[in-house]
Amino acid sequence: MNNILAIIPSRYASTRFPGKPLALVHGVPMVVRVYGQAKKVFSHVCVATDDERIFDTVTRHGGFAVMTSTSHRSGTDRCLEALRIYTAKTGESFSGVVNVQGDEPFISPLQIETLANTLMQDGVDIATIVKKASGVNELKDPNRPKVVVDKNMNALYFSRSMIPFHRGGELQDPIPEDLPYYLHVGLYGYRSQALESICAMEESFLEKTEKLEQLRWLENGLKIRVALCNEPSFGIDTPEDLERINKMRFEE
Repeated sequence: MNNILAIIPSRYASTRFPGKPLALVHGVPMVVRVYGQAKKVFSHVCVATDDERIFDTVTRHGGFAVMTSTSHRSGTDRCLEALRIYTAKTGESFSGVVNVQGDEPFISPLQIETLANTLMQDGVDIATIVKKASGVNELKDPNRPKVVVDKNMNALYFSRSMIPFHRGGELQDPIPEDLPYYLHVGLYGYRSQALESICAMEESFLEKTEKLEQLRWLENGLKIRVALCNEPSFGIDTPEDLERINKMRFEE
């Protein structure tokens, strides 16, 4: 996909796991593994970082990285600066940008490809991915944002609470197949012009309340197209997650 730039925002600082992008996952730095997965789908991939250690690690392993500001409020803002730098350095132009989470070292290429294909549909400015919830504990976990959508698969709302509320009684495992409870997978795609627009928006009430930046876009009247992809996710948020992942076996 030559007309899309995949960007991996990557910061060294983290409250729960400082230095996470450089943590070794099966012997390879996490950010390098994410870069390799993205390269299976896109010709153009770039790590956007504010830390020279991450920059040096990516370039030493043959990847492309750019240094960005330390003052960005979100990965989305970092993506915009990286797009501008990458375009200036390479002379390339892109109709879209895919923001790839840097903490999923074995992210499925199918997930990324599904997102990119959704973004390239007519009339879509922003796209994201969801998966069906497999259990009630996932729905109750505030660290797993939930999504409700309309009949055209446009997002209506994102929340850390379980939505929609199940008034028919306590929801039980297994969740019935006919109940569309969706978990948000933290991947975004933006048309380049839309990325410029959303980064110029002020923080919104809903965004500050739920700590979910995509609510700012909805509050400003933008549509977010949602694609369903039930590929498994293996995100790393803590050292305990890293230990668990390193005990698992994955196809390279």
